[in-house]
Amino acid sequence: MSVCIKTAIFKFTVFLPVCLAFPVPPATKFEGWDFVKDYFHPFFLMKKESPLLAYEEKTKFTQPIDQNGTGLLDEKIVTVMHQPRCGVPDGIHHSTNPGRPKWNKSSLTYSIINYPYGMRPSTVSGIIGGAISIWSSVTPLMFQQVESQDADIELSFRKRAHGDGWSFDGPGGILGHAFLPDSQSQGAVHFDKDEHWSTSNRGFNLFLVSIHEIGHSLGLPHSTNRNSIMYPTYWYQNPKKFHLSDEDIQRIQQLYGGKYSSAIP
Repeated sequence: MSVCIKTAIFKFTVFLPVCLAFPVPPATKFEGWDFVKDYFHPFFLMKKESPLLAYEEKTKFTQPIDQNGTGLLDEKIVTVMHQPRCGVPDGIHHSTNPGRPKWNKSSLTYSIINYPYGMRPSTVSGIIGGAISIWSSVTPLMFQQVESQDADIELSFRKRAHGDGWSFDGPGGILGHAFLPDSQSQGAVHFDKDEHWSTSNRGFNLFLVSIHEIGHSLGLPHSTNRNSIMYPTYWYQNPKKFHLSDEDIQRIQQLYGGKYSSAIP
């Protein structure tokens, strides 16, 4: 295949933030256009025909990742696509209130429906409680753990297809997903049970992923800022030193106000 044909095939655009400032898995074999179409479908675009948009329309999506301005799909970009990440689509709200999805109350309940392999329920409960406190520490939100499955936020560990239309894919790949307030499954937080969940840098740190997914359940979409916990791609940081970025605090307070606000706006 000639260079010109390859260029024509692989010129495309993506709405994917750059994620190269932290360790990444070894580069995978370049898989080409079929892989890209399959990748875009769940994360960015609602129809597989969308990659056929006019070049002018697609260009607006390429800027966050194509820092060199080449417009070419290269192995660096494909490597970014292969990094473990959240399964919530980027750049859109799946909500009946897409402009400002949020809970219209300050007291929320949460429940842990089941647990991952190899972790004690008490350990998981402590991790989830810690992740929730990250958000409550900067907002008026108050959380109470309950045993009922009718809690506002329900956290569970699921495998493969699990009834919500967003299947997991086994180890690696998609780590979890969550549903925004006012969506059909509001408050539901699902983790891929096939992952190696841990309290350290082995496998995937449950505390870090929980903060991210709970952020979605409170109404936050993904961020293009790689320092934000709402950045879609997973990267490890020391949980003992973790703190929300200024952007994370600003965005959650835009929804619920500051810690000592008297009411949810």
